[in-house]
Amino acid sequence: MIIEIRAKNCFSFEEQIVFSMKADMRNKKFAFNVHRENNFNVLKSAGIYGPNNSGKTCLIKCIRTIREALLNKKINLMSNIFSGNAVCELGVTFMVSGRKFSYDFSYNTETEEYPYEAFSEIFKDSYGNEKEVCWLKKNAETGQYYCADEGVQEMIPLISKQNLLCYLIDTGKFPHLDEMKRILIEFANKIDVINMNNIPMQHTIDLMKNKNQLQKKVVEFIKNADLYMDNFEYLDIDQIHFKFGEEEEKPEEKVLNIPDRIMDQIRLVSTYKGVPVPSMLFDSTGTKKIAALASYVIEALEQGRMLVVDELDSSIHFKLTRAIVAMFNNELNTDAQLIFTVHDIDLMDCKRMFRKEQIWFVHKDKDGVYVYSLADFTAQQGVRDTSDVMEKYRKGVFGAIPEPELINSLLSIKDDEEGAAEDGE
Repeated sequence: MIIEIRAKNCFSFEEQIVFSMKADMRNKKFAFNVHRENNFNVLKSAGIYGPNNSGKTCLIKCIRTIREALLNKKINLMSNIFSGNAVCELGVTFMVSGRKFSYDFSYNTETEEYPYEAFSEIFKDSYGNEKEVCWLKKNAETGQYYCADEGVQEMIPLISKQNLLCYLIDTGKFPHLDEMKRILIEFANKIDVINMNNIPMQHTIDLMKNKNQLQKKVVEFIKNADLYMDNFEYLDIDQIHFKFGEEEEKPEEKVLNIPDRIMDQIRLVSTYKGVPVPSMLFDSTGTKKIAALASYVIEALEQGRMLVVDELDSSIHFKLTRAIVAMFNNELNTDAQLIFTVHDIDLMDCKRMFRKEQIWFVHKDKDGVYVYSLADFTAQQGVRDTSDVMEKYRKGVFGAIPEPELINSLLSIKDDEEGAAEDGE
């Protein structure tokens, strides 16, 4: 599970930002929203609010970049355009199998090198005291190198910086580096990052091809989201025939020439009042997005994965987004996690749904971009668990709200139109 994300000089973030999933256990409200393991307390979900172009998507991009780097994939990272510095810094604190780890790295966007890496394990006693044990530290700029495996420390300065260290040497000969690599890969492989405005259907298609309990749960999820739907299934090509009025139509043989990707889409069939229809042609945008999202949600809950969603409420009814978040907060969810950006303030509910530290904001002004939690606002400042958070957000108490001055814009347009009309007389 993700515990903390750190970023500096990445995308819109020039100064360091910290996004945390740590639970404040002084707060006893909504205890089921917290995963507890080995004295560590991690939030199961968090929503991120802010106006358009404030940096919410940049935070999602940072998580995606961390995942890609840990899986030895080519990363798409851009330094802040105003900093004049090509070196980006990213870090993540996370939990795997009840153990807490921290990993930080820097990436030079000009040379495409990793000049800095640090990996540590964090131990916590029953009193809440934490101790950090370093496994690896590589700092090419200062010449500081350390590795828990003997013999590696002298090698590090001689090894290329074109990739993370664990992908540049045979870790099988070094127990600490080998375990570090396994831990990083295991963690990164459990992260799914999706954008609801461009969510692929393929993940659901692949899952629907297998007749198992997971597939059944995905179908039930989709059917419950669209109350008018009788069934949702992936059919073999010879089973596809749709009844429209009095005639039945079957795909012609030339349909087999359609690319596999399109063919897979055609084979997804929704049934309404006993009539099967191709989902891609008949279902609404919202239903198709729910169908695409369903497999990610069910897999996350069933397999303890981390689901990171940009624009969760895009084309989806607010009751459905609320229900999805509730599934992750539920006591039956043991170790799945949901992090999402959102505009719908109906989800900003500390009375019935969220702990204060589960609500985050991204605020942008002429001086920079800021990432902070509702928990940063104290009871002394008039923000309590029982506060009407939605109303306070509307009034701009927490910032992270657009101020488009639409009235002034409309008046300006009206003045221009009236002026043009007078000139034409």
